[in-house]
Amino acid sequence: MKRYSKLIVAAIVALIFIGTFVFLWQKSQPKEVVYNEFTPKRGDILKTTIITGKIEPRNEVNVKPQISGIVSQLLKEPGQYVQQGEVIAKVKVIPDMGQLSSAESRVRLAEMNLKQAQTDFNREENLHKQKLVSDEEFEKVRQQLRQAREEKAAAEDALQVVRDGVSKSNASASSTLIRSTISGVILDIPVKVGNSVINSNTFNDGTTIASVANMQDLIFRGNIDETEVGQLVSGMPMKITIGALQDLKFDASLEYIAPKAVESNGANQFEIKAAVNLAPNTGDKRKGSTLRSGYSANAEIVLDRAEKVMCVPESTIEFSGDSTFVYIVKSDGKQKTYERRQVTTGLSDGVSIEIKKGLSMSDKVRGPQIIADTKED
Repeated sequence: MKRYSKLIVAAIVALIFIGTFVFLWQKSQPKEVVYNEFTPKRGDILKTTIITGKIEPRNEVNVKPQISGIVSQLLKEPGQYVQQGEVIAKVKVIPDMGQLSSAESRVRLAEMNLKQAQTDFNREENLHKQKLVSDEEFEKVRQQLRQAREEKAAAEDALQVVRDGVSKSNASASSTLIRSTISGVILDIPVKVGNSVINSNTFNDGTTIASVANMQDLIFRGNIDETEVGQLVSGMPMKITIGALQDLKFDASLEYIAPKAVESNGANQFEIKAAVNLAPNTGDKRKGSTLRSGYSANAEIVLDRAEKVMCVPESTIEFSGDSTFVYIVKSDGKQKTYERRQVTTGLSDGVSIEIKKGLSMSDKVRGPQIIADTKED
């Protein structure tokens, strides 16, 4: 019994050894290499680039007060449309004590001068009636009285302006009323009622009451790499895609290329600006009013194009130094062979490449190797 067991074990070991040897021999045998094959086609090749940037109004104006004070009332909200000259906010003046004291002193002095001028006039008028002074002397005194009255009125107006920010004589042009300097949409009102504001002067830019812009005149602003900027010219068409509105695309026209580069992440970038056509080039009925200032956007611009040219997949091209080659498929009915042939290439879009010379439409070229999927048990 033991003898038979030993024979069975030996047979199993032999089978395992033989099976392993056969498996390894089969794996070591070279497999036939199979390649994709392509026939040249005629088509259009476009070399495009994508520029990232944002949408913004061409002109955005910051409305600032002409006087310092405290915001007492806000009459508008962001998003509302305002006409030029329309009141956005009201400011309550906090008078400067030095200026207030000087203005009050000027009023008191003007009152004294007016009182004295009135006394002189009354005296001269009595003498003139008695023919004791000439008409010329009397007119001089009358003129002095008029001047004294005007000086008092001016001093009172100045006091009202210092104290209240407005006088009776210029109430329609009050500097306490903050008016929009252009017609457009209010983008932002960064102040609240009760905030202190200051006017623009030599030492500061002043407090911004509101930002107003014409949202019917928008531009795309972005940066392009120095390797591509040389292919741009003013007037080139662009396609704008808004990040928040993927279903809408807008036409644009390049109108500005910066003459000076700025460094960004170690690369030289040139700023560009393009005028945006607010009518979307889709069937969507929504208009440019859907655009908001600051939207992230991508601009697609065609740098070069080749129309109706012979082209093949770029993966079929072998690059060797400054030369390019393809492998032409040859067949004698039994076995395929590949002839290496030099070709002259043209424009490429990263997928297809133009063939200018060295290939005909009847040729068939070798592509990348077909890698068979391997499955492990």
